[in-house]
Amino acid sequence: MATLTIRLPDDQHARLKAMAERRGLSLNKLVEEWSTRGIAEFDVETRFMALAARGDKAAGLALLDRLDAHFAPGSSTSKG
Repeated sequence: MATLTIRLPDDQHARLKAMAERRGLSLNKLVEEWSTRGIAEFDVETRFMALAARGDKAAGLALLDRLDAHFAPGSSTSKG
């Protein structure tokens, strides 16, 4: 396991510590959860970009047109 040292202004550190305590977490666990979320978002974005690079632009736009038609106001399947 690695150790990471970061520098924060004292007031920001105090606010983060209070946030962690309110959530019933250590400050370490709070930052660990944030980093896990950030990595998950990065992985999703990376996967999306890879799929987009291999994809067919015309087919993707056609699919979006079908979704627009499906959810358009007045459509029998739209909610609204």
